[in-house]
Amino acid sequence: MQTFDDLVNKANQLDLYPKLIQQLNKDLALANIDLDFSADALPSSLKLLLHEKIYKLIQEKFMDYLNLLYIIDVSEEEIKKLDGNDVMQLSENVMFLILKREWQKVYYRSVYSS
Repeated sequence: MQTFDDLVNKANQLDLYPKLIQQLNKDLALANIDLDFSADALPSSLKLLLHEKIYKLIQEKFMDYLNLLYIIDVSEEEIKKLDGNDVMQLSENVMFLILKREWQKVYYRSVYSS
């Protein structure tokens, strides 16, 4: 999966988009991040709000940001590959890595639980 749209399309094809939101909400709550999406949140608002939240965490609450990455289990290697010079771009890339990792969890759970 190369883009946010690819991820959302795949999740919708497999009827797993609500589960993706559920998993994201669960991990955000575990990390004490004050952000909760409704199960029918539009992908555009999911992307916008999550991007905004990550941007703020990087700028204002860096330890909370690191904690979130740890709880979601985002690959440290992937994070290190990102260019940190533009915080806006960085936060968008991190948002995608977070969603990609959450998608893996939901997808594997759906494949191996049946």
